[in-house]
Amino acid sequence: MLTRLAEDDAARTLAEDVRIGLAGEQKTLPSKYFYDAVGSDLFDRITRLPEYYPTRAERSILEANATEIAAAARAETLVELGSGTSEKTRLLLSALRDAGTLRRFVAFDVDPEVLTYATMAIGAEFAAIEVKGLVGDFEQHLDRLPNYPGRMVAFLGSTIGNLDRSGRSHLFRGVRATMAQDGTFLLGVDLVKSVDRLHAAYDDAAGVTADFNRNVLAVLNRELGATFDLAAFEHVAVWNADESWIEMRLRSTRRQCVHITTLGMDVPFEAGEEIRTEISAKFTRPGVEDELAAAGLRPAAWWTDDAADFALSLSVPG
Repeated sequence: MLTRLAEDDAARTLAEDVRIGLAGEQKTLPSKYFYDAVGSDLFDRITRLPEYYPTRAERSILEANATEIAAAARAETLVELGSGTSEKTRLLLSALRDAGTLRRFVAFDVDPEVLTYATMAIGAEFAAIEVKGLVGDFEQHLDRLPNYPGRMVAFLGSTIGNLDRSGRSHLFRGVRATMAQDGTFLLGVDLVKSVDRLHAAYDDAAGVTADFNRNVLAVLNRELGATFDLAAFEHVAVWNADESWIEMRLRSTRRQCVHITTLGMDVPFEAGEEIRTEISAKFTRPGVEDELAAAGLRPAAWWTDDAADFALSLSVPG
């Protein structure tokens, strides 16, 4: 069973985000709108592509270290932000169950369809624990997270990289504000590496990432009555060295004007004009630990895969 933290917030927030994002000189759309049912399925396909290393790297860390993570956290409740299908999370849940501490799992995601699937599957696999699904936005609803004793909040997949430094600070402070003294925070981060590997990971040869990127326009067509021609936008991935992040963009292939019915808004595009749809920041250990410390979180442990492509950080109130 799902709990919706704000029934009407999603539609209102989408409309406002699109109005603001497409009215600026640099057009932008928040990446959270990728994840309708189609987008979630496309992203699941992306995680299995040979070029896309983060999911495999993070899974290898959990396979090697889940028991140690469970022993360090002693969590009775696991809350997962941006949970998606919670596929990798099963490794963590199994380790906490085997440690004898796990009592409940709370999956938190913006997509109710994926959340329904995930909570049903986990409820069947982990029948002895309580499983809940919360539909909400981690940028708005952190203060609504249940704060059970012995809670670990997990934010995996380097989704934190979709936020700029200000957004990350807001999220870290929000997690800390709801954390009891016995709470822990497990964070997955993608580490800095060669630009060639990053480009390949975000612009795969099969074109799945391109389809994923363009799907956000299909979401706007459906939800806001927009008239985007998906074939008139091409996928672009660009490394921003100053910010240490990959940007995904959609580039208009011709001069055009898109009407958005719900907003009563016309959005003109010149040929070659771009919408930035996602940032994906890459991190170093000192940088991550400095940002956590600034939010009142003390780094307690750090794990990487063998190639040091990805890391999991465990932090506690500091």
